[in-house]
Amino acid sequence: MARRALISGITGQDGAYLSAFLLEKGYEVFGIVRRSSASEAMTAKLKWLGVDQSVRLLDGNLTDLSSLIRIFREVRPDEIYNLAAQSFVQSSWNQPLLTAQVTGVGAANMLEATRLEAPGSRFYQASSSEMFGMAREPVQTEQTPFYPRSPYGVAKVFAHWSAVNYRESFGLHASSGILFNHESPLRGLEFVTRKVTDGVARIKLGRAGNLALGNLDARRDWGHARDYVRAMWLMLQQDRGDNYVVATGVTTSVRDLCRMAFETVGLEMEDHVTIDQRFARPAEVDVLLGNASKAKAVLGWQPTVGLRELVAEMVEADLKRVAAE
Repeated sequence: MARRALISGITGQDGAYLSAFLLEKGYEVFGIVRRSSASEAMTAKLKWLGVDQSVRLLDGNLTDLSSLIRIFREVRPDEIYNLAAQSFVQSSWNQPLLTAQVTGVGAANMLEATRLEAPGSRFYQASSSEMFGMAREPVQTEQTPFYPRSPYGVAKVFAHWSAVNYRESFGLHASSGILFNHESPLRGLEFVTRKVTDGVARIKLGRAGNLALGNLDARRDWGHARDYVRAMWLMLQQDRGDNYVVATGVTTSVRDLCRMAFETVGLEMEDHVTIDQRFARPAEVDVLLGNASKAKAVLGWQPTVGLRELVAEMVEADLKRVAAE
């Protein structure tokens, strides 16, 4: 029989790419979704990849343990991927309690449902480089102490240590992927990379004159989501659960990423970018840079898409989107 995978956050960027990846490997793929009147928009990313008709979506909510238990009993998953979160860092300051409930407690609910209904399954927790925050080491590994700088980062630390605790307390095969920033044409418009590529497309097509951004000097380690979901799957193929940093090992400023995006369409960034302090974070994370040597050695994982290639793919996709509006 085909293996069964259950994904929370299936309608997001990572959920869509992971669904496509698992379907290619012959899995049956199930997703947990919150009820919404905007069902068309909800499945847009799955449709973009052409897999919306190949996955089965089930009504549930990470904050409602009873709904998760019902879903677990119905699906009987072999692998569980907890990708759901309130994942926009900026919004976490405006909605800190919601972020704590969904991103933090929601992960604990998923782990508890696993312990109760599918203790023999394999569990993946989507941890985040935002947990490092004001990084205590210049290059971050699985051993680097956490110093989160946002309610989102704080909630992710709770979720991360919950996965470790369930692994050590109850013997669950639980792995945490400490993923550094990963992007794609499916990234939400609220994230800076997509805001940049969408803005570049609009300026190139004459739909806008400038692009307003916040801190151009923040540096991040950016990779392609398609590469990173492959690392998630590899973690669950190991004999035991563990923690892994997933990163490219290259850090780039928002300024240089902008420059790459504008160069893709033959424009100069300096002619179009303005600074708007409304987009500044209350507490900034200046630099993140990951060391994925453990993932490379144990999982055999390597990133395959460089940042320039990623940015060009995103700009091209947004040019097509904007032109079709």
